[in-house]
Formats: sequence, C-alpha cells, structure tokens
Amino acid sequence: MDEAYQKYVEQVGRLSQPSLYPTQLKNIQESPKFQRDEQGRVEAQPFPGYSVVTPPYEDDGANDSFYHHLAQTQKRLLSQLPQDFILPVPPPSFHVTLADLIWGDEFKTAVEKNPHFETQLQNQIAASFEQYQKETYVAKPLQWQLLGLIIRPRAIVVGLLPKDENSYQQLIQLRRAIYQNQGLLSLGLEQHYHFLAHVTLGYFGQVPAAEKRDEICTTLTAINDQWLEADPKILTVYRAELRKFSDMTSFKREDDFPAITFGEK
Repeated sequence: MDEAYQKYVEQVGRLSQPSLYPTQLKNIQESPKFQRDEQGRVEAQPFPGYSVVTPPYEDDGANDSFYHHLAQTQKRLLSQLPQDFILPVPPPSFHVTLADLIWGDEFKTAVEKNPHFETQLQNQIAASFEQYQKETYVAKPLQWQLLGLIIRPRAIVVGLLPKDENSYQQLIQLRRAIYQNQGLLSLGLEQHYHFLAHVTLGYFGQVPAAEKRDEICTTLTAINDQWLEADPKILTVYRAELRKFSDMTSFKREDDFPAITFGEK
C-alpha cells in the first residue's frame, strides 16, 4: 500500500508546494481533537489509542535543535495567522508517527470486548519488531529532512523527505512487518493510510473566511521560502517505540513496551 521510494519523494515534494495551498485551504475542516474552552484555553479532547512513533520531543534530546526550530515555526504561525485558525499541538509532544494502529471508538470497543486486547497488541508489535530485525534490518541511523509546510484536511504539518533511499525503505519494511502480521490482523488492526512522514504543528479550529485565504497563503509561503534559503534541518530517526495515547498531547510508554533502536547491531 505504501509508495515506492521515488514516488514518495515526488508526492511529498508536490504536497509542500505553495502553489497547492489555495486548493488545500478550500478543503480544510475543524478538527475534533482540540477545542477551546469558555476561558479561551486550548484543550485536547479524549482520543485514546496506540501508535508506533519516534520518541516525542520531550524524550528526544538527540533532535533538540530540529524540534526547537519547529516550535519557533509554530510560534510564528500562531502570531501571524488568524486567531483560532490553528489550535497548537504542545511542542513537547511533537513526533513522527511511523505506524497508526488503533484509536478512538474502535479502540474503546476493542478493549470492552476483549480485556486482554492491550497485552495482545503489545505482544504482537514485539513480534513484528523481531521479524523486521531478522529479515530486513540495517544497522544505520535514518535521516529525514524538513521539506515544507503541508495543509492536510484537519491539520497543518511539516513534511519530511528521506535523505537517502535506505532511510525510507527501512521504515517501509518496518511498516510491512507490522501491517502484515497475522496476529495483529486477527485483532482487527489493519493499514488505513499511505505513509507520509510529518510532524503535526496544530489542528484546525475556526475555518477562516474565504477572503482570508490569500493572506494565509502568503504567510505559509514566506516560511517555506525561508527554509529553502537556510541550512537543511535534519531529524535523525534512531528509535521506533510503541506508545499509548489518551489524547494528542500524551504519548506514553511503559518500560516493557517494545521498541527498536536503529543503528544498533
């Protein structure tokens, strides 16, 4: 289901082109994942589940410079775009999702029907990690370059481009080991999305009026142009972890949750 390397490179490059922003803005929707309360505070809404992710910013000192840059970019967006257009993701929870697993009502139903569901999921992810390491694992850190802002239907994200084919193929092989695991399939987990490496900066709150779109496009384009002129910002993917989330700000793991460290033999 995931794209071949060259097709991915072309796709993420196209999605981050400022010429697409006007069309992308026409299709945005308010996200239910964050809402503003009566006092004006942005609150994450309950949205439980599991994913395989890179360590969030708060647990990833090795990529501090990269995530600090994204936090500064988020501040700029919030100060220059219409109020309540973007409901920000707290920077400590910035991360890259490597494989979506289960979330929301589907997760709640699975746990209600099967009290052992979470333990079984954890065991099957551990089996997928072991299978990946036996068959296709290459002991080499994976590097991804910040490419540009992308407007998704419910969120604004930064797209990432692999520095080399190995950095892409290793993650695709990991995803295959997960999504082709019959034990996970028997639990009802299956692949829903093509892989698009990204970090979410915020979800859409109040959809702006049509006359505001040109101004928004100008702001986003200026940020993209600044990145083109600067030194490349690199995220080193050195670890993949199973994490449980209660909402889009809280990605936690227990000591016995499975994980892989890239670059280790």
